Amino acid sequence: VMVKLTKIYTRGGDEGYTSLGNGERVPKYSHRPVAYGAVDEANAAIGLARIESIDDVDEMLSRVQNDLFDIGADLCTPYQENPKYPPLRIIQTQVDRLENEIDDMNSKLESLSSFILPGGTKLAALLHNARTIARRAEREIVLLSSNENINPLVVKYINRLSDHLFVLSRHVNDNGEMDVLWVPGNNR
Repeated sequence: VMVKLTKIYTRGGDEGYTSLGNGERVPKYSHRPVAYGAVDEANAAIGLARIESIDDVDEMLSRVQNDLFDIGADLCTPYQENPKYPPLRIIQTQVDRLENEIDDMNSKLESLSSFILPGGTKLAALLHNARTIARRAEREIVLLSSNENINPLVVKYINRLSDHLFVLSRHVNDNGEMDVLWVPGNNR
């Protein structure tokens, strides 16, 4: 058992600090908790999308949600050489899986002639919302990586995730038939 929660509140954060995976206490506004907090927000948005998803779409999103918890674990534990207990880290096969799923879905889509506005079906709109939150998480992770050493596969995964959510939104929009295209200057 990796985690056992018997008490939900600890009062440990009442002074504005939180514990990292290595036990270090840092302010809640520090880059690391902000980064994994944004990942948690993306995960919650995907959870909302899953309410509308079924079959292969729901299976993909389920895997992504679990991966995002892996990313949270990865980010909350600062890198150290030869740790006594190796922390959970994102690995290349998780990135590869996203790329394979993107390629598979994208092979069934027509090329775009315009940018897409979030919408079409309710599920597509929810996936676009999750995509934008994943992009914000990516910006926070990149900011963290500019100040601290992190697993570079986290950046790759979160970057690929927003692409995945974009292609998935087209997939659930009847393979792009229900996409809402941007018409530049349409309302001038």
